[in-house]
Amino acid sequence: MEKFFASCPRGLEALLVEDLAACGARDITTLPGGAHFCGDWASCYAANLHSRIATRIVWRVADGAYAREDDIYQLALAVPWSRLFVAERTIRVDVTAVKSPLKSLEFITLRIKDAVCDRFRQEANARPSVDTRTPDVRISAFLTADRCTLYVDTSGAPLYQRGLRQKSVEAPLKENLAAGILRLSGWQPGTPLLDPMCGSGTFLLEAAQRALNVAPGARREFGFMRLSGFDAAAWTKLLAAARAAELPAAPAQLFGADRDPVAVRAALANLDRAGLLDAVELITEDVLDVAAPASAGVMIANPPYGERLSELEDLAAFYPQLGSALKRNFAGWNCYFFTADTRMPKLMRLSPSRKTPLFNGALECRLYEFKMVAGSNRPA
Repeated sequence: MEKFFASCPRGLEALLVEDLAACGARDITTLPGGAHFCGDWASCYAANLHSRIATRIVWRVADGAYAREDDIYQLALAVPWSRLFVAERTIRVDVTAVKSPLKSLEFITLRIKDAVCDRFRQEANARPSVDTRTPDVRISAFLTADRCTLYVDTSGAPLYQRGLRQKSVEAPLKENLAAGILRLSGWQPGTPLLDPMCGSGTFLLEAAQRALNVAPGARREFGFMRLSGFDAAAWTKLLAAARAAELPAAPAQLFGADRDPVAVRAALANLDRAGLLDAVELITEDVLDVAAPASAGVMIANPPYGERLSELEDLAAFYPQLGSALKRNFAGWNCYFFTADTRMPKLMRLSPSRKTPLFNGALECRLYEFKMVAGSNRPA
């Protein structure tokens, strides 16, 4: 059994645990922004392939106490790196720390790189080159006040990069955060889903993949493929099973709209590239004018947050109109809005039935749930 750590957007840890358990992970323990777990390499491959929530999955290769920089060098030097990957692979080292007494993370990064190269020279009379942009192997260190843990990345590019998106508009949501919001809404394939502010289509892409049973990692490569212990036969079998379970693209009661025709064209291009276009209906329409495509369903939207004063004033004028449009057009729908603007429910004159704290990167946000009935949603 190997030891791994999976990271995820903060607030989605419980959903990450569900994903990891479904892939055969054991001894799962959560902390803010991720979960430690044990498993064999098949469970690591499966988690990379199937988890819609994980950001990255890393393999723990060393852990030890430290008091100074040289302790970390010695910890890294003790790892048999040449058994993990060949010297021809390029590497990158990243260091993060919480309450570490050491002054320079840049110096620690350099010392870990030196240790990796020194160990390679001892064992293979060769050393890997550094590539900070597109490395073959990513090595990371996490420092607490007195312990250092070393990891090797198994994911490569972050797992929210599904290999599907071609075009984006300003500030798109990360795909794993969008997938988590879909799960938190309770939406299930077969239920009508509408994103009336769809942008480049992230929610729709994630929903279409679920509706057609497309594994999120089925169209991309992973870091574990470049490690020496990679079991190509096991991976080929796993990937073949995932692709055999996919459903052909067909209408799936997924609907999107945006008032910006550029955004709609971007969403169309992304869905087309992903082979999911037939599952989704898209129109160019303002959210205030969109008609409900069914008598009941789930609406999910990520409205603009507003950063400048003029934007905040525009949103303050927009929210009451949005609240009125929801009451007028979407009785019987469950509506979810993901935003960092805590003024939103009050200005919409609606009372959320639930609000879930989530983080978009470092930005604290809320997922507001409004169960729409005819007339006001406020209690008497």
